[in-house]
Order: sequence, then structure tokens, then C-alpha cells
Amino acid sequence: PVGDELTLDFAKRLILGEELGVDDVPDYLSISFSSTDYVGHIFGPSSLEAEDNLLRLDDTIGELFNFIDAHVGLDRTLVVLSADHGGAEAPEYLRELGFDAELIAPDGDLNASVVAALEARFGAGKELIQGFFHPYVYLHHGEIAARELDLVDVAELVAATLELHPAIAHAYTAEALLTGEFPDTRVARAVARNQHPDRSGDVYVVTRPHYLVNDFDGLTVAATHGSPWRYDTYVPLIFMGAAIPAQVVHREVFTIDVAASLAALMGTKPPSGCEGVPLVELFR
Repeated sequence: PVGDELTLDFAKRLILGEELGVDDVPDYLSISFSSTDYVGHIFGPSSLEAEDNLLRLDDTIGELFNFIDAHVGLDRTLVVLSADHGGAEAPEYLRELGFDAELIAPDGDLNASVVAALEARFGAGKELIQGFFHPYVYLHHGEIAARELDLVDVAELVAATLELHPAIAHAYTAEALLTGEFPDTRVARAVARNQHPDRSGDVYVVTRPHYLVNDFDGLTVAATHGSPWRYDTYVPLIFMGAAIPAQVVHREVFTIDVAASLAALMGTKPPSGCEGVPLVELFR
């Protein structure tokens, strides 16, 4: 939790040093209190450590609001609170509640099955794989070209082999995602929106709900995120201030709607890359 407290201290100094809110020209300040992410990974979202962290974060945000009220005025401030993603519960905890949930070691039988299939088909296994960085399998393009193999054929075999594993729900090749050759489902559409032709891997792996790859930047973790399942995409989105009418909204909205909504409230054009839409509930 001290990480968020240090961030708060920096934000206070920034508000004073940049003289935010001292004139009639609106200022924008974005703050990321990110300790919750780390605590959730290491201990799980429903752990006592996570509960204690959220209690401390609540105090930290309260201190920020008090500081802004004293130096700018909350009546002159619009606050937007959200998160970059949701998160899965620790599988051990879920099993206590009767869920089918498991932790998956990325270098276990999942990897072995892919290597065996590649060796049987192409006469080479590990040599064709550059690495697995969840949720992507990256193939070794140079090695595949040197052996005069077809990259799409290799990727399709990897995807087909992964989908046979009991822990895997779907595996999509980059070719399928970039050409639109995937089922018209919410999960598949979410995966396709995540695909970047220069940065994404050759196969996107979707584990079954509550089946988690327990590696996070080299750490063995209790819980993780990054899937297209609902628990990973369900986040709070709170607007407070600026005469916004009090209400609770239950329809599906998206975090990308924040930028469009802020632009509409300010009376400006939305950012050039904005794909969201203004939230009509914010306007009387």
C-alpha cells in the first residue's frame, strides 16, 4: 500500500507545482493507484491482504479529495474513477465455493503437447517456438523459414493442439484474427480487437473460465487477469461532480467511453483515436 501513498504524495506536489485549478482554463490530471494490481496478483482479490490494501487505498483517495478540496475545490472538479481491468479469484478459493478452477504452469504438459505435435508433423518442436507469453504463443519465424515451412500451417497446428487440452477453451491464429476468419462470438470479437499485426503473437490462447496461467513477469502468482471472460472485463466506472445527476446505470458501457464523455462535457472534439461514445446519463 505504501506505493499508492508515494503516488499520492507526488500528485499533491504536482497539483501545487503545476498550479492546477488556479484559473478558468480546465486542467487534466490522471493518477494510477496501482498497488491493488500487485496485491491482487500475489495474494488474490479476496485475500485479507487485498482487503487491507483496499481499506488503505480508500483512505489514500479520501486524502486526495481533501487536498483537492482545500487547494482547488471539489465543486470545481470532475472526478472519474475506473480500472484498467478486472481480475480472477484465486482458484483455490473458487474450488472451496464449488467452482471448476485450476492454476496452469505454462511450461507443463500444455507446452509438451504442442512440442510433440510439431515434432510429429514437421520433424522439429522446440526449435519452432520462440516463447509463450500469456496469452500469446510466439513462433520462431526465422527457423520456420529456414526449414521452408509455412508459418500459417505451423500456427494452425499449434492452435488445434492447444484446443485439445482440457484447460484451453479457444486458440486463435493471428492469420484468422487479421482476416476475420473466426466465430462471431463476444469472446472471439474481444480477442480480435486485441490483435496487433506488429506486436501480437502467432496464436492467442484463451483458457477456460477460472483456469489461470500462474506466471506474472516471472513470479508465481495466486491470481491473474487478461482473459476475455466477464470477470476480467467488469470494472467500476464512476463519475462524480460537475452537476452530474446521481444515479446507478446497469447497461453495458466501456472504459473507452470515458474519453468521449470528457470531451463532450468539455465541449471539445474527442481525441483522434477515440472509439467510445459519450455516456448520455452524464447530461441533464
